[in-house]
Amino acid sequence: MVARAARATDLADLDGAVSNCFACPRLVSWREEVARTKRAAFRDQEYWGRPVPGFGAPDARIAILGLAPAAHGGNRTGRIFTGDRSGDVLFAALHRAGLANQPTSVAVDDGLTLRETRIFAAVRCAPPDNKPTPVERDTCAPWLHREVTLIRPTLRVVVALGAFAWAAWWPLLRDVYGQRPPTPRPAFGHGAHWSGTSAPALLGCYHVSQQNTFTGRLTPTMLDDVFARAKRLAGVD
Repeated sequence: MVARAARATDLADLDGAVSNCFACPRLVSWREEVARTKRAAFRDQEYWGRPVPGFGAPDARIAILGLAPAAHGGNRTGRIFTGDRSGDVLFAALHRAGLANQPTSVAVDDGLTLRETRIFAAVRCAPPDNKPTPVERDTCAPWLHREVTLIRPTLRVVVALGAFAWAAWWPLLRDVYGQRPPTPRPAFGHGAHWSGTSAPALLGCYHVSQQNTFTGRLTPTMLDDVFARAKRLAGVD
């Protein structure tokens, strides 16, 4: 898979290769089972049931790094953070920030576009219980590393949604930017900020999961503050 990722010459090529990955047997089995059994509310829909590629501007200055697709969100629609409540929260915030042309993301043909922003996940398949293993994260890492390599010329800020995404950044720092990760690793937290010498700034943000948004751990104001800060660091008006 490392070789397949490295051969991708542009984002379209990479997205096609990602969508045809079968490297993790547990994840392949789960994503396909979910696509067969479906949720009752979506029983008339055809599920994507494959790895979910990144989405957004090819010349992005801001990247949003998530955990993995949702079983009945990205795994159903084929687009990251699309068709689930986490996406409802995220894209509403991006729209308020002027980084999305609309506040909703419900289907791949809904007309959504992103400005100066690209979204992708550390793991590209929906995992059971929303919990990929470290081995699955590491197996999937070549896709993430190649995607960042392709947008590296313009990328200035990465917003990590949750501790899992935050942890996925440090191997990328070494492999893509040739920069030794700091020791000890900076701790994840909402509003955490790390800057290196030649790599993008890294901002921490609580994940837009229902566990965080329904309980008030992550509020719209908190999200707005993170994206306003990301825009300032990236030089986005």
